[in-house]
Amino acid sequence: MASPCVNICALDDATGWCRGCGRTIGEISNWSAKPSAERRAIRAALPARMAMLADGAYRSSAAGK
Repeated sequence: MASPCVNICALDDATGWCRGCGRTIGEISNWSAKPSAERRAIRAALPARMAMLADGAYRSSAAGK
C-alpha cells in the first residue's frame, strides 16, 4: 500500500497531525513496515482528519478540554 505522503510535511501543533497527509509522527514512522491492516486503518481516518484541519473543527473541540 502506497504512502499517503504528499510532500507537505508540517505537523499541526494542536492535533499532532501532518498538515499534508493527516498522519501522526508515529503513523508516519516505519510506514512500509506496518501491517497492512494498520495502514488501512490509518488511511481510513485521514479524510476526516484532513477535513478537520481544513475547517479548523478540531480547534473548537480542543478548546472545550
